[in-house]
Amino acid sequence: MTSPGTARRLWALAEPFHALTYFAPESRTAGENAGLIGFWRTYFAFRAAPLGAVGAEAVTATFYNFEPAFVARRVPAVWEATPPAGALAARLAGVDAAVRRVLGEDWIDSAEAAEAAGLAGSAAASIDPAGRPLAAANAGLPAPAEPHLALWQGLTTLREHRGDGHNAALLHRGITGAAPHVLAVAAGRSTREWLMRARGWDDTDWYAAADSLARRGWLADGGLTVEGLAVVAAVEADTDRLAVDPWPAIGDAGCDRLAGLLAPVRRAVVVAGEWPDQNPIGAPDPA
Repeated sequence: MTSPGTARRLWALAEPFHALTYFAPESRTAGENAGLIGFWRTYFAFRAAPLGAVGAEAVTATFYNFEPAFVARRVPAVWEATPPAGALAARLAGVDAAVRRVLGEDWIDSAEAAEAAGLAGSAAASIDPAGRPLAAANAGLPAPAEPHLALWQGLTTLREHRGDGHNAALLHRGITGAAPHVLAVAAGRSTREWLMRARGWDDTDWYAAADSLARRGWLADGGLTVEGLAVVAAVEADTDRLAVDPWPAIGDAGCDRLAGLLAPVRRAVVVAGEWPDQNPIGAPDPA
């Protein structure tokens, strides 16, 4: 049977391809062409657009890990620059241009790209949307006709499904605000500098979260205690378990085949320099 390990492996393989929409210069250019000036306006508009013209409160809630005022400085103003439909078109245009540069026309026209799109699309179509707002919103979008964009859309739905589950695992344990980031740094998955800059928290927020985690017995001298290690492991295990749901739709053989198809895609993105080291996403290297 498909397992939590399978879900984690496929996320690790797929995430750099999805993240072209954040890190590739073509995506930033597409955002600027749509009137979205600056990295963060493009980020919030592109990622939130499947939800519609929502306000800062909804974006803060569904994205979960951003400082609220950091979000409010961009949302809902981004919808004055371009409506959600325009942001959706721009994000696909950015991904299209990035994929053509990074993977080339031969891959775009290949049987492998079409096969990967079919497998990812079948898995994405099978998600249970209950409690998964970002996954459900992306699943409700029409699949692009071009296989490389259909693959990106399917993998985006699946990664938002995983992210929704991760948020549930954190919330279940009362880990909110800056606390998930403090734990991530203590676990060695990212750096304080990256996460504070990328999620909008300041020193006061960070130290307050660290103090709260220390009072819970999870942090000591900036490092994880034995109990803290167990909590972090439990959150990751629950996230992997909650991410399994779509994958039985393609079965073990389909999951293995998709992993094999994604491995060179991931490698091409990394070699092109579009997957920054120590980025705030925290996806591991594939096993």
